[in-house]
Amino acid sequence: FERDELTCINLEGALTDQGNAMQKAHTFRGPTSYVNILTQSSVEFVTLANNHTMDYGQVGYDSTLATLQNAGIPYVERDKATVVTTENGLKVGFYGAVYYLMETEVITEAIRDLKEQADIVVFVPHWGFETNPKQNKEQVELAHAVIDAGADFVWGSHPHVLQEMEVYNGGIICYSLGNFSFGGNIYPDDYDSAIVQQEVIRDQAGNVTLGETIVVPVCISTNDTRNNF
Repeated sequence: FERDELTCINLEGALTDQGNAMQKAHTFRGPTSYVNILTQSSVEFVTLANNHTMDYGQVGYDSTLATLQNAGIPYVERDKATVVTTENGLKVGFYGAVYYLMETEVITEAIRDLKEQADIVVFVPHWGFETNPKQNKEQVELAHAVIDAGADFVWGSHPHVLQEMEVYNGGIICYSLGNFSFGGNIYPDDYDSAIVQQEVIRDQAGNVTLGETIVVPVCISTNDTRNNF
């Protein structure tokens, strides 16, 4: 990760030392000190657009935002956009969305706005059905719509298993990359995952295009009966 210009992860849970768990089947959090796991691993960006960042209420969410800000880690929230400028001056725009509120017209309009501000636009949806290795029709239709609107990359999560990857209209779609280091499941449905490395090329005229896409297969555990991270 140290050799990448921008390493991005889905932060599935709150970073908080306070707050009460929401009334739901699964709640995830880590102490605020765990932000060091990100900084020491060269993670430079996180998405908070998922169904677990509010697991410890507004107190927990506010703590997560403050913890990331203090650590110098930028983020994207649900139904919001942000632009990150890398050390080499590349402007990467992100828009986050979660499955229970995804309006195609709203999202595509946000993507078009981001295209005016950033060199590369990434749509970050938390969508699909958990444990299902096949993306559904709604995922495909929305992914194609955002690429058509100007997004360069779709980086999906939520199913906790790998789903297909697709090249569409010059853009890259990762419907779900599965888990990486996820403490919410000791006995995962899928031990396979992937790291996707996307090359970005800027020519002498300043035009930015996608280059080579490298998919690195990984296994989330060295134990074939349980998750040992």
